[in-house]
Amino acid sequence: MHKITKKIAEELRIPKINIIYFIIILNPLIAISQPQNIIIDNNQNNNPNEPSIIISRKNTNNILAGSNIDNYYTSTDGGYTWNKAYITSNYGVWGDPSLNVDTNGNFYFFHLSNPQTGNWIDRIVCQKIENWNFTTDSYAGLNGTKMQDKPWSVVNYNTNEIYLTWTQFDDYGTNNPNDSSVILFSKSTDGGTTWSQPKKISKFAGNCMDSDSTTEGAVPAIGQNGEIYVAWAYANKIYFNKSLDDGTTWLNQETFVCNQIGGWDYTIPGINRCNGLPVTVTDLSNSPYRGTIYINFTDQRNGTNNTDVWLVKSTDGGATWSQPQKVNNDTSQTHQFLSWITIDQITGYIYIIFYDRRNYTDNNTDVYLAMSKDGGNSFENIKINETSFNPNASVFFGDYINISAYNNVIRPIWTQLNNDQLSILTAIVDTSDFIVGINQPKKQKNIIDNKISINPNPFKDRTFISYKIHKKSNVKIILNNIYGTKIKTLKNTSQKAGKYIQEISKTANNLKNGIYFVQIIINNNTIITKKIILNN
Repeated sequence: MHKITKKIAEELRIPKINIIYFIIILNPLIAISQPQNIIIDNNQNNNPNEPSIIISRKNTNNILAGSNIDNYYTSTDGGYTWNKAYITSNYGVWGDPSLNVDTNGNFYFFHLSNPQTGNWIDRIVCQKIENWNFTTDSYAGLNGTKMQDKPWSVVNYNTNEIYLTWTQFDDYGTNNPNDSSVILFSKSTDGGTTWSQPKKISKFAGNCMDSDSTTEGAVPAIGQNGEIYVAWAYANKIYFNKSLDDGTTWLNQETFVCNQIGGWDYTIPGINRCNGLPVTVTDLSNSPYRGTIYINFTDQRNGTNNTDVWLVKSTDGGATWSQPQKVNNDTSQTHQFLSWITIDQITGYIYIIFYDRRNYTDNNTDVYLAMSKDGGNSFENIKINETSFNPNASVFFGDYINISAYNNVIRPIWTQLNNDQLSILTAIVDTSDFIVGINQPKKQKNIIDNKISINPNPFKDRTFISYKIHKKSNVKIILNNIYGTKIKTLKNTSQKAGKYIQEISKTANNLKNGIYFVQIIINNNTIITKKIILNN
């Protein structure tokens, strides 16, 4: 940080105070800050992958994570530090970790089985964690030699009932036309101690090849009135079903949502297998979008060299669906893949994590996070990994990554491969990371100086923003809160070339202590967004 000289301060007619300015790099879509990355696990002896994460609603400092095959991680400080241990079960452990938490702060760790006596992946195992101690080891779905795969759950926060969906294979990996795959549902009304008899909720059965013609990707969600929603992929399409009576009855036949062009099983260079399986969530916040159902998936409708991330939504309980909305905001012909969605049920903001190659011409890969504050109508994208990586198809990378958010605590989790070593990471993401620093086309480069002065910052009562424009332009200055919501338009007028000062008053704008962002918009293009801090 540097102080502006007295001569410049006098020229700009700024009060005699130390002016701090920030150098703004004129590149498009630069985020204000790079989220801090935290390595959760990089043990080269077990090659962790396929991670899952969940934040406690009761205490957001408490976070549980898991990865293949039997790793679990706990944090009591919001994800800054982690303790690692290995999960065991009376029914064996065979990966596919998926996690949830109830309103009492009890965690649930679901995984596949590998019993000493019995059959490989013959049931879905649920292990309850109370006060960081494993207290319950139960299971659902045991059905002779049939195989149970890819479990996902949702908690009804009105009742703390747990709903579980997954795929059952008659015989995994076979091409026997007499074998099929179906979607099953089970629930627990006693905190995961016991589970109901599984109910088949898919009329259309798939094959057992674990590919496009297999029914997979069943992730349940709860509606605002306790409805149970779930979607899955099958035969190049996304299907949807629902129950309005706590899972007792379902639609006689699943309904069509949209096409998944190219199917859910596709090829990404450097990844030994990849999928675009759907994830379903519902907005239960008090936002204007409460009750909306969202389904996130990826596919290659734009070409086998151009995988993209998509979102569809329904505002009428799944009766009708929107056209797919593209989530990744790049214009490149590159791959964006392995996405996952969550909703902050306090703010209603949507967060979608995915791998991204928009910045490269090879297999080099980043991790991006998209956020929508308007019900999925538009998305901001930021890069959240500190170091890019280049995956190797000889190393299994996992079938999914994950993200959890609650009350503005946002914790993504993903796998990286560096020097043939897998690691699991999270990032300390803040909503302010999504305030875009600059979005300046080339034709705008010379209109405004790249030195913007804010003084004082932090401030107690008033602060001043000084800027210089080089030709007559329409200038708009907007004050936003930390969540990007507009508080006030401070200026919206045509200005000649020259130097200007904009005052921001605590009293005039009825501001409370905290972080705010000021956008300077030139000719309808957001040129600069700056952070200001109000402290008494």
